[in-house]
Amino acid sequence: MSDPQDPLSVEVHPGRPLVIVDVDEVLGLFMQGFGRFVAERGYELRVDRFALFQNLYRPGDTQSLDFNTGRALFDDFFRIGSEHMEPTPHAVDSLTRLAQNASIVVLTNAPGHARAPRARWLARHGIGFPLVINEGPKGAAVAQLSARTTGPSAFIDDLLPNLDSAAEAAPAVHRFQLVADERLRALAPAAPERHARIDDWRALATAIEAALGGGRR
Repeated sequence: MSDPQDPLSVEVHPGRPLVIVDVDEVLGLFMQGFGRFVAERGYELRVDRFALFQNLYRPGDTQSLDFNTGRALFDDFFRIGSEHMEPTPHAVDSLTRLAQNASIVVLTNAPGHARAPRARWLARHGIGFPLVINEGPKGAAVAQLSARTTGPSAFIDDLLPNLDSAAEAAPAVHRFQLVADERLRALAPAAPERHARIDDWRALATAIEAALGGGRR
């Protein structure tokens, strides 16, 4: 079996368009799932800012959790809780639709121990496409993946730094921002002059099809 952490090891058709897609807050409702997970352990996730650990509190506290406690909850979620995350509305159908005419690669930033749970989550929801586990900015991985096809490529992520990284490393790749959690949308930094921002998967799929040069068949 190929190493799912290596962008050069996953299957990419050399002549088809390519769609590279993030998981958390793009394909899946991470904040909702993580919020339920920490609540079961006696903590609260308050979506007060576009952040993660700074939104974690003990009930009644006004000071967020220390970094180490937040990081431990984050790691535990990816170890034992992330498979219970719900998919983003219309994400599965939209990605299945795009896969009719394009290769799909899932590019996610997650701890190494999340590899198997993440693959099972994708397969359970019918989106068992090749998986790359990344760490840090995603531009290098996007560049490596898009270089493996002569067709056009698109990259979807919720985080502006990842989109900026892709713009620098692979400027020919079409970039789209989607923020799945409705509570986060007004808080999420965006740069629509650089990366199209579309927070609905049905509209996003149509925009990706147009960017890749083929409409729905």
